[in-house]
Amino acid sequence: MAKTQSEYPYKASHRFARSSVRKIRPILDLIRGKYADDALNLLKYLPHRGARMVELVLRSAMANAEDKGIRDVGDLVVADARGDGGPMFKRLMPRARGMAYTIRRRTSHITIALADLETYLAAKANAGRPVASEADEESES
Repeated sequence: MAKTQSEYPYKASHRFARSSVRKIRPILDLIRGKYADDALNLLKYLPHRGARMVELVLRSAMANAEDKGIRDVGDLVVADARGDGGPMFKRLMPRARGMAYTIRRRTSHITIALADLETYLAAKANAGRPVASEADEESES
């Protein structure tokens, strides 16, 4: 499986975060498409433990953008906020009559990418268009 190159240059990730993806994704859905400053203010007052993890990743992405020369990182938009499942720690819980149930302690990978508003809107507009492959172009000629 080949990794795809992201069209957003400013990103950060937290891999193997000790929280399940089901708890992280609603928080990421809240901040996707918002300005970075607004997203930080929103995350600051959320009572969830996952909001602290997402806040740290967002701050890291903002610092990466500042390091690459962006002067006002608050004007960047949260273009991509993704939560993917990570590996699970498998534990056993003793049960009756000598049996054991498996407990899966889940982890997640949190990735946040920032972009300026023009790049974000252009990528969003191109998202619905099908990508033409080289074979399709040759068959048309």
